[in-house]
Amino acid sequence: MAAYTTVDDPEAYFQTVLYTGNGSNDLSITLPGDTDMQPDVVWIKQRDSRDHFLFDSVRGVTKYFATNTNAAEDTLADGLTDFNSDGFTIDDGIGINENADAHVAWCWKESATAGFDIVAYTGTGSARTVSHSLSAVPHCIIVKERSEARDWIVYHHKNTSAPETDFLYLNTTAATADDIGFMNDTAPTTGVFTANTFSEVNKASQTYVSYIFSEKQGFSKFGEYEGNGNADGTFIYTGFRPAFVMVKPIDATDNWVIVDNKRLGFNS
Repeated sequence: MAAYTTVDDPEAYFQTVLYTGNGSNDLSITLPGDTDMQPDVVWIKQRDSRDHFLFDSVRGVTKYFATNTNAAEDTLADGLTDFNSDGFTIDDGIGINENADAHVAWCWKESATAGFDIVAYTGTGSARTVSHSLSAVPHCIIVKERSEARDWIVYHHKNTSAPETDFLYLNTTAATADDIGFMNDTAPTTGVFTANTFSEVNKASQTYVSYIFSEKQGFSKFGEYEGNGNADGTFIYTGFRPAFVMVKPIDATDNWVIVDNKRLGFNS
């Protein structure tokens, strides 16, 4: 009989935390799980408005992207200042720690066990491979150029019948786009993914960061489903109770939607 899960302790690799800002420096946020987790990615969203702020340990503290825009990497001196042994510390930056405002933060630990890797690389302007350390085939890859204003590019292995040329933009509502300059029509492998001539993934001398995910039984799933337009919706089987779900229509112009297990109820 196959194992139910290959990740014995999911809280060691992903947790969502809700917190209320206090508008002061050095606010320490402790993750709510029973297991301590030092995150490598912290994605923060003020729940009423503001941009999405994404920090990671590869680029370093205070450096962030706004995932809802195409803006280049920026530095927020009063942003995330430390990845703690069980959470993170933030200063009083607008959008991440405004007094009395509600925030949500989605936090991942980089680990081949959980199928998540962060890779920074420099573009060459011609087709090249980018190494990763998952020792498994990636099912989702998110790429962002760091030094110029360019769109976020999302590879998903179920995005149409040709996912190696088709991609989504994380920062827009656009439906799937098609360009062989994306991955050179080459599927990722257990050790590399291909970046072709598309400036959003491989412009000469420009720097990039990629967030690479591989499915792990009982922990993560990267799939597709067909909507039915009914009030009861469509049941999507994952094999486990998800803690984080992100959805985007691939054949229509519409929003990305994120729900999680901390904002239970009607997750707008």
